[in-house]
Amino acid sequence: MRYLDLDPIARVAGSVKMPGSKSISNRVLLLSALARGTTRVRDLLDADDTRVMIEALKRLGVEVAYSDGGVEIRGAGAFPVKDADLALGNAGTAFRPLTAALALAGGEYRLSGVPRMHERPIGDLVDALRQIGARIEYSGKEGFPPLVVHAGRIRSGEKVRVRGDVSSQYLSALLMAVPMTGAQTTIEVEGDLISKPYVEITVNLMRRFGIEVGRKGWSTFDVPAKRYSSPGEIRVEGDASSASYFLAAGAIGGGPVRVEGVGRGSIQGDIRFAEVLERMGASIAMGENWIEASAGGGGLKAVDADLNHIPDAAMTAAVAALFAQGPSTLRNIGSWRVKETDRIAAMASELRKLGAAVEDGADWIRVTPPAKLRPAAIDTYDDHRMAMAFSLAALGGIRVRINDPQCVAKTFPEYFDALAGISRGA
Repeated sequence: MRYLDLDPIARVAGSVKMPGSKSISNRVLLLSALARGTTRVRDLLDADDTRVMIEALKRLGVEVAYSDGGVEIRGAGAFPVKDADLALGNAGTAFRPLTAALALAGGEYRLSGVPRMHERPIGDLVDALRQIGARIEYSGKEGFPPLVVHAGRIRSGEKVRVRGDVSSQYLSALLMAVPMTGAQTTIEVEGDLISKPYVEITVNLMRRFGIEVGRKGWSTFDVPAKRYSSPGEIRVEGDASSASYFLAAGAIGGGPVRVEGVGRGSIQGDIRFAEVLERMGASIAMGENWIEASAGGGGLKAVDADLNHIPDAAMTAAVAALFAQGPSTLRNIGSWRVKETDRIAAMASELRKLGAAVEDGADWIRVTPPAKLRPAAIDTYDDHRMAMAFSLAALGGIRVRINDPQCVAKTFPEYFDALAGISRGA
C-alpha cells in the first residue's frame, strides 16, 4: 500500500491493548540468549525489529522455539556460531547491542543494515569496545555501519569509557555485553547521559537475569563478575511509546481512551508522557497496568518542556501541539537527529504542510498551531513514529494521507486498525 487516507475523526473513545515494548523485547531476547538456561518470554512484541533480532540470534546458533505460551530461548552463555553475516535492517535496538556482544564473542562477524542504518553513528560504541581489545573495522564510512567484527584479545576487569550524549544505546549495549567477560567491569560515562529511562530499563532487566549493576549517579556503572542466569519466565510490558498516540488521541478527541498493558508499575520512562498531557490540560488516570486519558476543560494548553527523557514520545507531543492554544517548545531532543530519520527536520517539514509555523534548532523545535489545519499528504521517511504521530492530525477535522503506512510494522503492525477501533467519524 503506497498510502492510507484517514478520514476526519470527530471523537475517540475506547480501550486498546498495547503490543509488547520494543525496547524491552529486544533486550530480553539478547539477555535470554546470553543466559544459561531456557527462558520463556510472554507477550513479546511481534514486529519487524524483534523479527530482525530473532533471525540474528538464530544465525548465531541460538535455539528459538514458539509455543502457545510465548517464545522460548535456550541460552548457552555464548553464541555457538563463530562466523556469520547479519543483516539488521534499521533496528537500532538490535544493531548496537549485538555489536557489543559480538565484539566479545570471539568470532568473525559482519553486520549491516538498510541505508539509513549506515547513516546512524556508532563510532562512540566502537571506540569504547576497542579500549578493552575488541577488533572492529568499518567497511564503509568511518564511524558508521556496516561493521566487520574480528576475534580480539579482550582485556577483562578494566574501566571502559563511553560517551553518553549522542545515544543511550551505546551505554546499554556495553552494560549488557560486559558480563560475557566474566570479570568485574566499570563503565564511565563521558558527557551528559541522555535518555536515562532507557538505561534504567537495561539495568532493571539485567537484574532479572541475575546481575545487579551498581551505579554512582549517571556517570559510573559497576558490573559484577557474574554470568547471566535465566529467570525461567519473563513477561514483556506493553509499549509505552506506542501508548502515547492513544493517550494523546484521548486528550485531543474527547476520550476517555484507555491503554492496557502498561501503567503505574511500568519500567519504561515513556509513561511520563502522561505528565506532559496533564501539563497541557488533559485529564489522566492510571492503574498498575493501564493509563486513561480524556480531554480536560478548555482545550489543550501550550507547553515549554525539556523532553530529553522521553525522546520517542516527544514526537507525539509535537503533533499534539497542533491542538494547543499558542506555541509549544520541545527542548533537549538532539537525539532525534540520529534516529530512523532526522526527526527534527522531518517533523518540521510535515508540520508545516498542515499549516503550522515551525522553528527548529540543533536540539529543539517550536510549533505554533494554525487557526485551522490544512489537509495534507504526510511523508513518513520510513519512520514508524512519523506515521503514527501524524495520524493524530485527523482529529483536527481534516483528511490526512499517510504515505508508506506499512512502516508502522517496525513496532506496531496493527496500529491503524487499533486507531480505527476507537475513532468515530464526523
